[in-house]
Amino acid sequence: MDWYMLVWRRFAEFNGRSRRSEYWMFALFNCIIFFALCVAAVALGKAGVIFWGVCALYWLAAIIPTIAVGVRRLHDIGMNGLWLLLAFVPLGNLVLLVFFCLDSTPGPNQYGPNPKGIETAIVAS
Repeated sequence: MDWYMLVWRRFAEFNGRSRRSEYWMFALFNCIIFFALCVAAVALGKAGVIFWGVCALYWLAAIIPTIAVGVRRLHDIGMNGLWLLLAFVPLGNLVLLVFFCLDSTPGPNQYGPNPKGIETAIVAS
């Protein structure tokens, strides 16, 4: 839950880096909350109109933090945040899925220090 709240505290911060765990825990909790609100709206039938409104408001509120953590995640692997625009291209979400699963760039990159705190260089073997 700490990862989820961290994203909300940094909701409009598009610079810096975010770890995989921060991105994926936010995505998980975001889906669970949205799904629970939608299930409650469906279960209540006509009385669930308020829940549909809450569901829509939550979705609107979560847009900026979702984009921000996606941009920071791309920064973590050394890519520009504009790569997030692949979501609008056919099969672009699959490419983004692969990018979001990649490990952090070791050491600092142009977007900041490694969020894992590991400042190691790649050693050729």
